[in-house]
Amino acid sequence: MKTPNYHDFYQKAFVPIGLNDLLSLQESEAYSPDSPFTHWLIAVEGVQLPQSKIYYHWKVTIYPADKEGNFNWKRPYYCSADMKLIDHAITLASALTASSKKDELSSAALLEKIS
Repeated sequence: MKTPNYHDFYQKAFVPIGLNDLLSLQESEAYSPDSPFTHWLIAVEGVQLPQSKIYYHWKVTIYPADKEGNFNWKRPYYCSADMKLIDHAITLASALTASSKKDELSSAALLEKIS
């Protein structure tokens, strides 16, 4: 797995995980019983395209994190498709943040994966 591009990694939200979302997280591949996940870290990440000029696409990634903000970049809970415009990624990150604050992130992420 390629190391993430932290030069273009923008944390957009750090939100406590609600009970419904925690139950969904525990059933996902992102869950680790050894880690005390308490928060979602929602980020917009730049994905550099392989060409001579530096050009990016953007994606939204959600990581389970502990209360200090520590997370495992190899095991995201959700990762969007690449988007050409950062504005689209920021809009999606804002929508997912709103869902996470209502303890509905698991439903929103599932719907996003389907569409």
